[in-house]
Amino acid sequence: MHAPSIDLSGKVAIVTGSGRGLGLAFAQALARAGAAVVINDIDAATAEAAVESIRADGGQAVAEVAAVGPSEAADRLVARALASFGRLDILCTNAGILRDRVLWNLSDDDFDRVIETHLRGSFTCARAAVRQMRAQGDGGRIVLLGSISGQRGNFGQTNYAAAKAGIAAMARTWALECARAKITVNAIVPVAMTQMVATIPALAEMAAVAARGEPLPSAVRKGMGLGLPQDVAPLLVFLASNHAAHVTGQCIGIGGDKLSLWSHPTELRVAYRDGGWSAEAIAETWDSAVGQRLEAFGDEIQLPPTPKP
Repeated sequence: MHAPSIDLSGKVAIVTGSGRGLGLAFAQALARAGAAVVINDIDAATAEAAVESIRADGGQAVAEVAAVGPSEAADRLVARALASFGRLDILCTNAGILRDRVLWNLSDDDFDRVIETHLRGSFTCARAAVRQMRAQGDGGRIVLLGSISGQRGNFGQTNYAAAKAGIAAMARTWALECARAKITVNAIVPVAMTQMVATIPALAEMAAVAARGEPLPSAVRKGMGLGLPQDVAPLLVFLASNHAAHVTGQCIGIGGDKLSLWSHPTELRVAYRDGGWSAEAIAETWDSAVGQRLEAFGDEIQLPPTPKP
């Protein structure tokens, strides 16, 4: 039995932050599937190089240089899609930056810039895209970029984790709001060896392996679910297709050889007390009831053990 082919011919996509890395892999994969793509980057030369890479492969692409976050940038991206290709069907909000600091060293500017790009950028771009999709009346696909840090937290990433957790919440909320318009909204939780990930000290050796063009070990691709940007991009193509018309409001993980579905927050254990709870009553029952097993937190990189020769 052959897997069904995915054809996005006639579809038009915007991928923010798509000049390089994961965003470029997303844009190239969509173009190979037949979609016309609006490339977005803050650097004109980088954006044009991405466009040329798609055109050289027989695809359609144009560039819009803008820093996402402000409403004006989102409106320009949608206008570029309409001026160049006549419609908009797919939005992937990939653009992002890092400003990692522990809480007591995190400046207002470090916090605001990450929130502006990731959270506000996802909001303004999705709002502009959904307005256009609703006006077209043909449905659409909104795919946001989450992170394991947004699911579990991560040391030194107050701003990034908060933004990504907010993005997951927005995906669930927008899935409800956009359902009647046949617009699906999902979040990808990627694990890929990008320039940002390569700066993690624990992954220096694996980053060097990837930089040399060598395949990552199976223990890394399976055990960590860590691969290359090209390993993540097929999930976007799937979510953009008719095969995923019934998939919405989900946070879906992918990386290396691993594909996963993240759970949504839910109550694990409950306890009741007639008349309500005093602090003393909570203390008396906590360890044997609601708090008998606390939840894990943190996104620590744990390399698989090196196989013995």
